[in-house]
Amino acid sequence: MDPLKLTHISLALASLTGFLARGVLRLRASPRLQARWLRILPHVLDSLLLATGIALAVRIGQYPFVSPWLTAKLTALVLYILLGMVVMRHARSRLGQGVALGAAVLVFAYMLGVAATRQAGLGIL
Repeated sequence: MDPLKLTHISLALASLTGFLARGVLRLRASPRLQARWLRILPHVLDSLLLATGIALAVRIGQYPFVSPWLTAKLTALVLYILLGMVVMRHARSRLGQGVALGAAVLVFAYMLGVAATRQAGLGIL
């Protein structure tokens, strides 16, 4: 497999794993969530993930707002980030946090499906 693509996939899985771990800590109101490395590492991983995604898009010559599947993936990414903000900062109840966490995982699954099939439709799930 192409090293850039493998790096992108690995970073995506690391990002999701970290998000789920932080989400569980948030649901448990754990003080561990305040650890400095838990506040910095996700930004580093996600920045690298975005950089590899951009590099892959340039390499294959497909761009958001030109390629429908990449536009769908980028739109889903924005929704995933917003849901993550709800989980980590804005939801006041555990129920709200849990619903936002579940929705974020579904959006992530959609992004994986779009990436694998290069189809933007919901029929891929």
